[in-house]
Amino acid sequence: MLHGTPASEGIGLGRVMIVEEAKLEYNNVTVTDTEAEVERFRNAVKIFCDNTAAQADALKASAGKKEAEILEGHIQMMKDPYMCGEIEKLIDNGQCAEAALEYMCDMFISMFSATDDELTQQRAADVKDLKTSMLSILLGVKEVKLSAAPKGTVVVAKELTPSMTAGINKENIVGIITETGGKTSHSAILARALEIPAVLSVNGAVSKLSAGTYVIVDGSEGVVIDEPEDAVIQEYNTKRINFLKERKELENFRGKATKALSGEEYELFCNIGKPEDAIKAVEADGEGVGLFRTEFLFMDRTALPTEDEQFDAYKKAALTLKGKPVIIRTLDIGGDKEIPYLGLKKEENPFLGFRAIRYCLKHKDLFKTQLRAIVRASAFGDVRIMFPLITAVEELREGKALVEEVKAELREQGVEFNENIPVGIMTETSAAVMIADILAKESDFFSIGTNDLTGYTMACDRGNDDVAYLYSPLQPSVLRGIKYIIDCANKNNISVGMCGEAAANPMMVPLLMSFGLTEFSVSAPSVLKVRKTISAWSKAEADKVAEKVLAMTTEKEISDYLKTLL
Repeated sequence: MLHGTPASEGIGLGRVMIVEEAKLEYNNVTVTDTEAEVERFRNAVKIFCDNTAAQADALKASAGKKEAEILEGHIQMMKDPYMCGEIEKLIDNGQCAEAALEYMCDMFISMFSATDDELTQQRAADVKDLKTSMLSILLGVKEVKLSAAPKGTVVVAKELTPSMTAGINKENIVGIITETGGKTSHSAILARALEIPAVLSVNGAVSKLSAGTYVIVDGSEGVVIDEPEDAVIQEYNTKRINFLKERKELENFRGKATKALSGEEYELFCNIGKPEDAIKAVEADGEGVGLFRTEFLFMDRTALPTEDEQFDAYKKAALTLKGKPVIIRTLDIGGDKEIPYLGLKKEENPFLGFRAIRYCLKHKDLFKTQLRAIVRASAFGDVRIMFPLITAVEELREGKALVEEVKAELREQGVEFNENIPVGIMTETSAAVMIADILAKESDFFSIGTNDLTGYTMACDRGNDDVAYLYSPLQPSVLRGIKYIIDCANKNNISVGMCGEAAANPMMVPLLMSFGLTEFSVSAPSVLKVRKTISAWSKAEADKVAEKVLAMTTEKEISDYLKTLL
């Protein structure tokens, strides 16, 4: 049995097809006829764009328009004047097209990979896919095609790229296993769109599984069973039937209010990373956006976005949501999230370093530009401002003062905006927990970021295998911190939501309901499932569960108990 990240729910049973990566080796020679080399590069770009457009059309037919936009984004990236211009400059200086392309792509891959945010990391996967496709064209190597895979195929690869996925016949592919990727990677997004069970980040999958072997892929639990016995196959066939039945039942919750069994209503929002993601939030039946990560607007480029560029992005999201809340988190950059053009220095401990609100308050011009864009966008919907990584009330006050400065400037210029635009904070540090009573008096709302809150509370890095066992929102200390944050918000009559991964965890839902959370913000694919989970609990039942949990002393005790309730 192998274990990995459960990325696309469901059960798949079939035979392994190993997808090997082509070797893309070349001689890095100095070019003398640079004009001919530039022309060779431009021809490759044209072939890439034509091929990718055809792949996007195929993906549109199999997965949907939004998923096809992933590949259409690759075309825009390869056509980017800066990208092409820099590559051609390198060729003019004597580099071959392959080396010039690889140098520029690797620069962007390094930039996007230097963050712990999966949504940003998937941009690195985009560039890597683009690089592989372009090198294949330049070297005359045929790329892998999955369109000819027979019925009952389980695809096993180191990485499943959007270009590889484009030709998948979802009637033939019953499971996907990769050695890389997370829940928000494009491999996961496309697998979910195609409704193919997928387990990602399975260490050594390509070498441990043999072509033609019969396997079970449990995309709900993140388990791969190699050569299962007949009894196990029968058990999983039954699980598969039950899963498909449950998936169909989830559609009954589309268009319904998010309501507890006892009648209490909650707001169920979505987390997004780009304005285009707002469309997915609406399609998923989300009731708003609880977290708009703005880092993409800064990272996916080579210079700071202008005020108008940011304004257009925020306005687009606000108009898409048609009056529903859009909570925009100000720039959470620095430390572990590198942007070359900002000249950020390397830090020994970036998670405790110069990031988020700390960076913004030291770079007021950059910060005010973003705040102006957000405040301007508030004229087009229910836009709200959220400051990340608050650890002291002075940071909140200074941020709010800048918002007032921006309002005064816009007022003087005759620009329309919401005079009462709400300003809230991410409560994601131990310091914020300890002074939540103080912060609640000066915030319009709280949003609990459980990913960072868990790491800071437990003093552990979830990426460090030696201490990852400590990283759980069900740790007694983390749960008590969450409860205290919610208590302080409710006492001060401000809304309190959760935008970390724990908000979609069915084991956490009754606890959060009992603690008094008013808003859940989850990934778009989780909306209906969370709505269904909430509908199954009454407040009284949730209170009984919370009372028992708060009396427990270990994470294992809490986890084991909550699993019995699922």
